[in-house]
Amino acid sequence: MTAPLVTILDDEPAIRTMLTDALEDAGFRTLSFGRAQAFTAALAQHQPDVCLVDLSLPDTDGLTLVHKLALEQGAIVIIISGRALVQDKVTGLELGADDYIIKPFDPAEVVARIRARLRTSKPAPTTGQTARFASWQVLFDQYVLEDDAGQQTPFSHAEGEVLRLFLENPKRLISRAQMQDHLGGAASESFDRAMDVRISRLRTKLREDPKNPQLIKTIYGAGYIFLGDVTWQ
Repeated sequence: MTAPLVTILDDEPAIRTMLTDALEDAGFRTLSFGRAQAFTAALAQHQPDVCLVDLSLPDTDGLTLVHKLALEQGAIVIIISGRALVQDKVTGLELGADDYIIKPFDPAEVVARIRARLRTSKPAPTTGQTARFASWQVLFDQYVLEDDAGQQTPFSHAEGEVLRLFLENPKRLISRAQMQDHLGGAASESFDRAMDVRISRLRTKLREDPKNPQLIKTIYGAGYIFLGDVTWQ
């Protein structure tokens, strides 16, 4: 079995070296880059399992790159940044990042978070990569929603984690605590806000009426419930 591939994008050579050493010692394969241009060019030939991305890059806006990776690449995206403000974390998560690690950090923590994310991103053995509900088909291997007319709408890895959780537990209440446990986040205001944003975006992509959604219902004070009938292939 091939070891997971982790790409590292950071303009500080010492950080790239530290992360490369820690990850390879832990059994991962790595590729590291100091510029976004070289990183994006490499994605044409490599399919990383995890992307570690610094926000303060000399040749591009890190947040824009995170959003593009989340929508197009399908990899787990973890931000590593010196920006410690809550709003920076929230923005990164809203744009599709799966986790946010603040510099300075212990490389062992990065390894542990990557392992946790890889565990939670694996599909459950009882389900497949394609699900049908209402007038929709979701293709988890392609990160797209497809309507009956064949029109496709992409979703991010982070949105896909939430959607899979709903589809694997239809017509059952899912509490915030269960979401936190399943998705591997830490209990915090930023985690709650990130979940609200992901669910809001899923509703938009499912063309739900935000005032009266029919598929993803909010049970105030308790959590969420997915009301569709789901079949897996």
